[in-house]
Amino acid sequence: MSQKDKSRFVSLMTKNTYAMILAGGRGSRLHQLTDWRAKPAVPFGGKFRIIDFVLSNCVNSGIRRIGVATQYKSHSLLQHIQRGWSFLNGKFSEFIDVLPAQQWMQESWYTGTADAVFQNLDILRDTDPEYVLILAGDHVYKMDYGKLLAFHVEKNADMTVACIEVPVNDAKAFGVMGINAESRVISFVEKPANPSAIPGKPELSLASMGIYVFNTKFLCEQLIRDADDPHSSHDFGKDIIPHLMAAGYRVFAQSFEDSCVRDEGGNSYWRDVGTIDSYWEGNMELTKVVPDLNMYDKEWPIWTYQEQLPPAKFVFDEDERRGMAVDSLVSGGCIISGASVARSLLYSNVKVHSYTIVEDSVLLPNVEVGRNAKIRRAVIDKNCIVPDGMVVGYDQDADAKRFHVSANGITLITPEMLGQDMGRVRGAKS
Repeated sequence: MSQKDKSRFVSLMTKNTYAMILAGGRGSRLHQLTDWRAKPAVPFGGKFRIIDFVLSNCVNSGIRRIGVATQYKSHSLLQHIQRGWSFLNGKFSEFIDVLPAQQWMQESWYTGTADAVFQNLDILRDTDPEYVLILAGDHVYKMDYGKLLAFHVEKNADMTVACIEVPVNDAKAFGVMGINAESRVISFVEKPANPSAIPGKPELSLASMGIYVFNTKFLCEQLIRDADDPHSSHDFGKDIIPHLMAAGYRVFAQSFEDSCVRDEGGNSYWRDVGTIDSYWEGNMELTKVVPDLNMYDKEWPIWTYQEQLPPAKFVFDEDERRGMAVDSLVSGGCIISGASVARSLLYSNVKVHSYTIVEDSVLLPNVEVGRNAKIRRAVIDKNCIVPDGMVVGYDQDADAKRFHVSANGITLITPEMLGQDMGRVRGAKS
């Protein structure tokens, strides 16, 4: 098959695919950062939300029929999708369906990942795609789903799982699989206490990314069967995959390295930012001279809601009062007024006042830091007003009495921790 014919082949598959994004989870490992928003709605990278990355992967892959299954505190997620993703054109059968648990199939909320899809079978039947792509909405990565679909068809698979190598110690949070030389899955354990290692790579496990491809008819049959099983927890990892393997169906795994979108240096990018430490680290990586995540890639852009804001502003140029930022990302609407910012990421409309020092920190939208403050290794949630003179990140014991301090010493600050509950009424719930 020529390259032109192969491109046409992939294009037809992506056009005949419906992507179901599971975005209803809280993300409890992010602690108070998800008290008022679902994990996919958490800001990331200065101007994006976590869900923007999976949505951008869909659009850039040519998949423009998308459903987003929501549940936990979804207001800000729904608002973001409505504002930022309304450019898809219904005239060309392009759309994003927002799918809360409407209890059409049964009188319950989504009880598992498989149940979330089952409760939207009517949507799948009405859309009538040839393939269904199941996606998690809470990871940051770049991936060409067209390559995954092509692999699924070429293997004549009943189900295809995207997989990635992770450290064995981290694999406890994933479904861990074993595969044979043909990439067929021969073992699968969901969140094992003692993950198995990849043969020849004792420090690594092969983990499911929570990304699945099915032929639509086969998926519907399996979801109905699973829904009728009173002993099932209605989860893809715990129930669907083990059943398919036991029944002898063709379950295959494709490595993320075969479908990732690489940067100019040939590097791939995938991050689970599900803990305060990994969230902080993922944002901090972006302040590097050459970050691992290329947000300047015009061929595979990250789409999002673009709020109309003035340029960032840096004022005062005195020895003790110089508005400056180095090795940092500073978003629109920010004002650095006689303060010093280093190795930090400032989201929209952040204000840092005179004589303050901010280092190695993530400041979410609308944060205001008063004068003479010292902030280091912190994540400050939206709408926080940090008072004059506050010191954070220099004494973990003192910080832990007021705020949440992670295992690696990252301090999370929210408006409630600062006694600013009214900030939530003014819109911090987004």
